[in-house]
Amino acid sequence: MPEHTAAGREDAPAPELPVTLDMPGRVAGFLRTAELESAERSVLDRGVTVRHGQGYTLRVSAVPAVHRQLLARCQPLDGAQGAPAYPAQRMARRAYENRVNALTSTAGP
Repeated sequence: MPEHTAAGREDAPAPELPVTLDMPGRVAGFLRTAELESAERSVLDRGVTVRHGQGYTLRVSAVPAVHRQLLARCQPLDGAQGAPAYPAQRMARRAYENRVNALTSTAGP
């Protein structure tokens, strides 16, 4: 019977491993005021602040699915849903979007 158990595990998808990304401070600040799920809030709370001149980034470690959820939650920074968009906010959201999208393009089979 051990052969059947091992074969079943090969077909199961591999669990996603946490990935560390730098989230721009403007995105992190926006998300801290947004309504988030407990997993998303926990990820932000565990993030490490890295100072850069006048600004900062939040070094966040999470599975790619959580990074994609956080990216979806910060859509208003890009002027979506009739909210005013400011160039610095759009640039910060797009920087985070590029980092999250790089996760999917580098993921292999």
